[in-house]
Order: sequence, then structure tokens, then C-alpha cells
Amino acid sequence: MKLTESTWPSTADAVLGTVFGYDRFRGFQREVIEHVVAGGDALVLMPTGGGKSLTYQIPALLREGVGVVISPLIALMQDQVAALSEVGVRAAFLNSTLTAAQAARTEQALRSGELDLVYIAPERLMGERTLRLLGECKLALFAIDEAHCVSQWGHDFRPEYGQLSLLRERFAQVPRIALTATADVPTREEIRERLLADARVFVASFDRPNIRYRIVEKREPREQLLRFIRDEHPGEAGIVYCLARNTVDEVAAFLNEHGIQALPYHAGMDSALRAEHQRRFLRAGEDGGNAIVMVATIAFGMGIDKPDVRFVAHLDMPKSVEGYFQETGRGGRDGEPSDAWMTYGLADVVQQRRLIELGEADAQYKRLSSSKLDAMLGLAEAGDCRRVRLLAYFGEASEPCAQHQNACDNCLSPPALWDATEPARKLLSCIYRCTQSSNFGFAATHIIDVLRGKSTEKTVKFGHEALSTFGIGADLGEAEWRLVLRQLVAQHIVEVDYDHFNVLRLTDAARAVLKGERRLEVRRPTEKPARGKRERSSRRGSAAVALGSADEALFERLRAWRAGVAKEHGVPPYVVFHDATLRTIATAQPGSLEALRGISGVGERKLENYGAAILRLIAEA
Repeated sequence: MKLTESTWPSTADAVLGTVFGYDRFRGFQREVIEHVVAGGDALVLMPTGGGKSLTYQIPALLREGVGVVISPLIALMQDQVAALSEVGVRAAFLNSTLTAAQAARTEQALRSGELDLVYIAPERLMGERTLRLLGECKLALFAIDEAHCVSQWGHDFRPEYGQLSLLRERFAQVPRIALTATADVPTREEIRERLLADARVFVASFDRPNIRYRIVEKREPREQLLRFIRDEHPGEAGIVYCLARNTVDEVAAFLNEHGIQALPYHAGMDSALRAEHQRRFLRAGEDGGNAIVMVATIAFGMGIDKPDVRFVAHLDMPKSVEGYFQETGRGGRDGEPSDAWMTYGLADVVQQRRLIELGEADAQYKRLSSSKLDAMLGLAEAGDCRRVRLLAYFGEASEPCAQHQNACDNCLSPPALWDATEPARKLLSCIYRCTQSSNFGFAATHIIDVLRGKSTEKTVKFGHEALSTFGIGADLGEAEWRLVLRQLVAQHIVEVDYDHFNVLRLTDAARAVLKGERRLEVRRPTEKPARGKRERSSRRGSAAVALGSADEALFERLRAWRAGVAKEHGVPPYVVFHDATLRTIATAQPGSLEALRGISGVGERKLENYGAAILRLIAEA
């Protein structure tokens, strides 16, 4: 059947199968769609890769008028418009990448009722020109993506989102659906209060069962990263997050020097170069060559729909669990196994606390930021199941993932716990003695030198070799002392004075430890041996289809054909077909268009456009 705007199916199930090529809904997708089609507001919390987009795309096709999707992500707009066009949906976007003439044509298509969906950035939407334009159109719905951006207490606050409350007043009869992958309970309430009216809330499980979480002690982070990629993900796509722009450039150069194709991405680069790097990342690996590793600040990634990202690595600790969850969620969107790997050390604690304390935000926001950081520190330092802690942050109860196919590092190899109360008392005493004797404070390196009895120019200069704490910690190495100090800083027993050269000071909480009234139990973090490529590849996710040698050859021919189509259309290959669909085709080897129609991911428009070519490839094989 050739689809046109006048022949859209009239039910959600029919649209799902005929347009998008899927035979069943996932989770509560159907309930959300039916609620919005009936005119109700909805808040949808669903992890990355969970199928959020269908919950507003299908209602937009079933309701009269155009669906308006509000998103801050230019990359997402472009990808989704390309994907929708592939299945015959009339979609467009209005953003800063368009020329004046292109924007005018899109606006005219809106006025004429020639679009099913239009994607608009929030700042453009709030312009009076755009609001007047929408007032001239029949509107099916508003979909507010990345809705957590509305919360000034959230991890990604954007002021323009707060203005979206105007939609409730100006377009009161148009249903609104707010969507996000990361929002704690206070943020959810703020979304409902500011953007929606009498909204029904749909919360999916936040678990990403195909992701394995691993956090290792930071020693030589670049070398650790290099070993991780070489041993476990050679030739595969991945994202490496760094806090600073100069670190991004240095790490990308380091990886390239060691034979790993990597590109930098951060806000300090020319916008055209950033766009080119993003384009290369999305399209790499489809012509038989190696995929690209993107080294980036958090400026990269939101809205990136690349399904085959096999790892997300952090060389610096994120400032919140929400940020960590969102960033790691960019891996494994195809349902295949992916690794969330992070190095973490004392410097991360100090740096993040310093960013909060020296920021220009008010005291209330700083307190909130500090509590979010504490939760992230708790996840990093945890000796129990990381998945349980991660899900608990979002209010979801779960069992340890020890028997999980992609179990976290702590469940795979439970860390040894160490009663560090006595070493902690020694360290606190040393900070006190050094400060008392000199009437000013000292940073971590000097305190540890005194504890270990290491004679230096500073220990001699300040007479600290005569202190009772000099050498009382000689039985422990520097790494162990930094572990203890990291815990003390994380638990607010010791604070870092950023205004005075990062010197260490005791807080009121130190008194209970010094008196023996409070114990300090820590994990002994050790980097786990690499699993190796063969082991990682053996733990295929449930979405994978096992291929024999003949099927594998056909699969690779299909991928090569797809790469050519994608290049011709100017879109990423996964917009044409996902790997999962090509695997199923290679295994089933359908002999007719009707048989091909039964493959998940093959809708009517793709069957019409590509069916004959696919059947020829199968016949030739």
C-alpha cells in the first residue's frame, strides 16, 4: 500500500505496524498513546532507548493537525526528521541550521497543513513570530522532549524551558506530553506543575539490563582507558567524556597516537568542525572500517541516536547521578551489550566540590548541587551492587545483579571491605597537628608525606618531622592514604579550602571519628582484569540474532547495501534499517514481499522503497 496523508491507518496498532514496521508495543507505550490521543496530558519517564518517540509520533499521526515537538537538540531533530521521512511521515524542523528561504518554506508547509510533525527549539518556539504561526495552524499536540530542563534544581536547567508554561495558557485545548529519561521525584513534580495540567504520569523501569557498570580507581587514566578500549572494544564505537576542553583535545590526540581513531568535540571548537566530527562519528564503521571513538565534554551526546555505541567511558566523575545515567544511557541503544566505565579518584571529589563552592549560584542551589554530588560519590564508592544504587536514586527497588547477564563490577567481583577507622583517626590527627603547629593549613600531598614519615623540604621547613604524627602511617602506601582521605572528603569529615591552595580542614564531624564514636569502612578498589574481546562478544543481548557463516555473509552484504543507500540519502545508516532488522532478514531470508513485511522494522514505505532490492540480495546470496 502506498501511504499518503489521506491513507494513514486509524488505530495505534495499525500505525505501529504499517508505518513503523513493528508488531507490538513495548511497556506502557500503548497506554500513553491512547491517553494523549484522547486529549490528555502526560508525563513520560523512560530510559534512553526505551521508545519514547513513538509515544508522541503515533498520536500526532492519529490526531487532526500537526504535532509540535519541542527539543533543544539539533542533532535529534535532524535524525528524527530523516527517520520519519524514510517511513513516509511528513516531518520538518525549524532551527538555526536553516537558511531564511528554507525556514520560510517550512513555515508555509505548516500553514498549509502539509506536515504531520514539526520539531522546534524552545527559544524559537517562544518567539512571538512562531507563536503567531502556530496560532494559524491546526495543532495535534505539543511534545516537550528533555522536559527535565525545566527544573532549576535539575542537572540540565535551561531558562527557556520555564517559558513553556505559556503553552498551557495560549493553547489550552492542545494536549501536552512531557518526556525525559532522567528526573528524580522533585523534578517530576516541577515538570507537572509548570508544563502540564492534570497530567497522568507514566514511569518505566530505569534499568538498562544490557549495560554493565564499572568504576575503577584512577591511577593512570589515559593508560587505563587505552587498555580498556584495546582489550574490550577494539574497532567499536564509543564515547569518552572529560570535564575540561583541553583534556578532550589531549585524550583524543593520545588515542590517535596509539592507533585508535578518535575525534574531539567540545563547545570551544568551531561549530562547523563540531558538526563534521559528529557526522563522521554517526556514519563511521558502516563501510567495513573501524568505528570512531568520540572524546567529548558533556556538550556532546544529548539526542544522539546512534544505536551501536558499545561503551561510554568517563575520565572524570559526573556531577550528579542524573548526568551519569543520561550519559551512560547513550550506549547500547540497540539492546546489545555496552559498557559504562569510569575512572575516579580524590581529585574528582576535590574538583567537583570546588566547582560548586566557587560557582555564582545561590546558597540553596549550592546545597542541592552538593547533595547530588554526594549521591554520585556514594555510587562511585559503593561496595554493594551499583545497579541497585542507581535505580534506588530514581525511586525504583531492585535486587542485586549478581546473576545478571551484564552484572556490575561489584557483583561480578565483590570488593574487600576495610575498617579504616584507625587510619582515618591518624589522618585527622595529622591534619590537626600540622595546622596547629604552623597556624595555617596544608594540602593532601604534604599531610600524606608527614603520615608516611617522608622527609621533604616542606617537612623540614615547618618542623613537622618533630610532630607526634610524623611516620605513624608508614605502614600504608600513598594510594591507600588517598583512598582514606577521599572517603573523609566524600563524607564531609574533611573539607578542602579552595580559596587557600586546597588546604585540608577538619569539619565538626571529625570529632566523632577522633573519639572513636564513628567507624569508617571503605572498599579497597582494585581495577578488575579486562574481560577481553571474546568474553564481551559472547554476552550478546536478547536483541541479537545468532548468525551462521552463510547468514553472516548475507548480513554484511545487507550492511554494505544499506551504507550506499544512506550515503545517497545523506542520512546515518541506522535511519535506513537498524542492524537488528538486517540480522533478522539475514537469518529468515524471506522470499517474497509479503514475507519481508513480517520482519520487525520493515514498514510499508520501506517495503515499497527497498523491498525489491533486499529480495535481489537474498536471491544472489
